[in-house]
Amino acid sequence: MLRAILRAATAASRTAPDRSIPAVFASSKLSSSNYSSKNTKSSLVKAKKAKSKPDAKSEEASAAAADDGLSDLLDEEARDRRLAEDDKDPSLDVGPNGRALFTSATTISQLSRKDTCTYMKFSTEGLNAVLPEGLTAGMVKEFEESRRSALLVRRSFLDLRDNFRRIVDPPLRSSDGKGPKVLKQIILDGPVSSGKSIALAMLVHWARDEGWLVFYVPRGRDWTHGGFFYKNPQTGFWDTPVQAANILQDFLKRNESHLKQLTCQISDPIPLGEGAGVGWMKGVDSMAMPEGSTLYDLVQTGMSHTHAAVGVVVRLRKELSLVKDIPVLIAVDQYNSWFTFTEYEEAVTVRSCRPIHAKELATVNAFRSMMHNDMMVGAFSHSTAVGKLRQELPDVPKYARIYFPRYSLEEAATVSHYYLRQRLVRREIFSDENWKKLYYLSNGNGAEMRWLAPLMRTETNVVKLLLIEYLMIRSLRSIFIFNVKYRKF
Repeated sequence: MLRAILRAATAASRTAPDRSIPAVFASSKLSSSNYSSKNTKSSLVKAKKAKSKPDAKSEEASAAAADDGLSDLLDEEARDRRLAEDDKDPSLDVGPNGRALFTSATTISQLSRKDTCTYMKFSTEGLNAVLPEGLTAGMVKEFEESRRSALLVRRSFLDLRDNFRRIVDPPLRSSDGKGPKVLKQIILDGPVSSGKSIALAMLVHWARDEGWLVFYVPRGRDWTHGGFFYKNPQTGFWDTPVQAANILQDFLKRNESHLKQLTCQISDPIPLGEGAGVGWMKGVDSMAMPEGSTLYDLVQTGMSHTHAAVGVVVRLRKELSLVKDIPVLIAVDQYNSWFTFTEYEEAVTVRSCRPIHAKELATVNAFRSMMHNDMMVGAFSHSTAVGKLRQELPDVPKYARIYFPRYSLEEAATVSHYYLRQRLVRREIFSDENWKKLYYLSNGNGAEMRWLAPLMRTETNVVKLLLIEYLMIRSLRSIFIFNVKYRKF
């Protein structure tokens, strides 16, 4: 979409008869009848002299520079070649006030306060290996647009990481007890595109590097949408066997070595439910695990027997609370999807249905609560159209919900210099004034800063009109949401 807009802007700027007039107004010309009779021939001659040839040349030069600036984004191969050449010049890796743009730390554990507002380089292969469940949408989009796998080191993320580091390593806490309070359960809340999902993914990356057992759910909404759903008369909850099998498969991808070393602590038989599209098993309502089974055996049982998939997920949650040999972290993105209704409906009468709430699903009910002593982090996602939830949520401690901010002015400065380094912004027009305009225009929204950065590559009137149109659309959208919220429509 962004490239289509830029191509349209470039084409319009090239076809406009007069570059001093916006393209949308280029077709309307002023005739001599619009002038007063006082406009003599001498005045017209003076007007022609005012349009000197150097002005025309400067216009052509600026247009050529604008076309060259846009060529990088429109032609990915050309931009990749130029970025490869830039990598050979370390002098380009400069951030605000001459600071290094990239940190020298090779792991997230090595990051300290001095690395704040720098970028950390990752490899795509390494990220896919540590996060096999999948990368967040914001992370993938950032890598695609910037053409580099690098993420900003933020103070808010370091605070989140150090919080859980102090839980596992108590000597790191302040000796006088005046340090920050340690929280075992946290919900990351904040405005859209403030980096909550990326911070959660980086926390999972760090925990797995440290050897933790991490249960990571990158898309919590998937637990409440799609697949089969059946009412289990034994438990009273709704079973979703397709989702349960996917949950177990994702959990096994990165944690297989840990699970093979952990023995099951609960010996009770696993209740069976209705299989995905195959109905109930005849004469059997439970399955016992052999003595000495490991958590790996438990997960494999749920993956190989569709009737036991939901029961294994519920049992797995109880087993994770009993693990003492290694630290265990439960991380759930799109956590707010578990406090609203699913896409499933239960038939009440022949003509009516009632929506099924997420808490009625067996899998969600097992993992949603934070009223325990386990380490758990949830991140709200405002891109899932869940709506605003009340401040106090059921089964969540009052202190757990913390605010995760958008970019600060200092962080935005680093982001702007990084986009300059990655050729999303032209050096000819880059200045403190321009990147601050970008920051205030987007209100610190990371996605909007990345979207607007290429539009600032040129100073043509067409792009200015696109920016004005963008602001008008965003304002109208805010007004519409406000009116719908208070039912004025």
